Amino acid sequence: MIYDSTEDILRQISCSKANFETVIDGKNTMLFTLKNSNGMMVTLTNYGARIVSIFVPDNNGKFADVVLGFNSIAEYLKNEATHGAVVGPYANRIAQARFRIGEKEYLLPQNDGEVCLHSGPESWYRQVWDAEEELNSVRFTIHSYDGEFGFPGNITASVTYRLSDQNELILEYHASTDKTTHINLTNHAYFNLKGEGNGDILNHHLFINADHYTPIIDQRMIPTGEIAKLECTPLDFRRLHQIGDRIAWDEPQLKWAHGYDFNYVLNKSTDELELAASLFEPESGRIMELYTTEPALQLYTGNFLNDKERGKAGSFYQPYSGLCLETQHFPNTPNQPNFPSTMLYPEQQYSSTTIFKFNY
Repeated sequence: MIYDSTEDILRQISCSKANFETVIDGKNTMLFTLKNSNGMMVTLTNYGARIVSIFVPDNNGKFADVVLGFNSIAEYLKNEATHGAVVGPYANRIAQARFRIGEKEYLLPQNDGEVCLHSGPESWYRQVWDAEEELNSVRFTIHSYDGEFGFPGNITASVTYRLSDQNELILEYHASTDKTTHINLTNHAYFNLKGEGNGDILNHHLFINADHYTPIIDQRMIPTGEIAKLECTPLDFRRLHQIGDRIAWDEPQLKWAHGYDFNYVLNKSTDELELAASLFEPESGRIMELYTTEPALQLYTGNFLNDKERGKAGSFYQPYSGLCLETQHFPNTPNQPNFPSTMLYPEQQYSSTTIFKFNY
């Protein structure tokens, strides 16, 4: 859907607010709006601490919502749960749904065969977070009890969304625990810079600042433990190129994943904020740059989106209707000692920042 003015967008948001007001497990859900001086707008909900919409102009000044999602809490409850949500305590996959800390083994929910994906089917993306509005920002907080989803520790986590006048949506994550645990947080927004519901993302051009990735064993999508070069593989995005160019190549990694669903090891040696990726859509001219303090980025091209999910603009989602650029640590790190650690100790504070910056 194309919007000619910010007034049109505000009217749409106003009409949608009631659809996001309900009660889940005794907690109220609602819709929040951020707006900057350029007319860019972001809507958020505390159900899953998720991004609902991001309205960005194109090179003709026309606005579109560039994030996939739904028009009500009822639809988020019914449909695939991770759209726009904060995923935790551990994003991505943990093999055999288990890990050890010291002598103790922790068993997790299995929701992708024998794998624990995104901490199980009812984890933080299915929870109502506490919300606190501040100056052009919203802070969401969640408390997870010791043993919830199998993870040790009473964990408190928060994410603050802030919209700058430089068209930056800034995500700041924090977490603490009273028992040694594993933490790996990300946002699972699906982006389509043509506009949500406006076809696929195969014409988008992508750059990822990574020379290496973690290959997978098979269709279970668990890393082998190797850190391999991207050079001479169809997974190489070290130079800006079209996503659809190689997605259907006859290559085992792509066939197992049904497209792109891979962990890229970013070219960074510190936890400083650096450029991780850039995405360009030639029809609209929209550009999104991604900055992060995290060591890795999971590229997922929506390979399993399906036509049972009708999005905000009324179109049914199909494979490749959107793509995720999930800043995080590596998959299955709790079982791979050679990967950068995701262990969080009681005396530590987890802190991570990701920025989505838009231009045209």
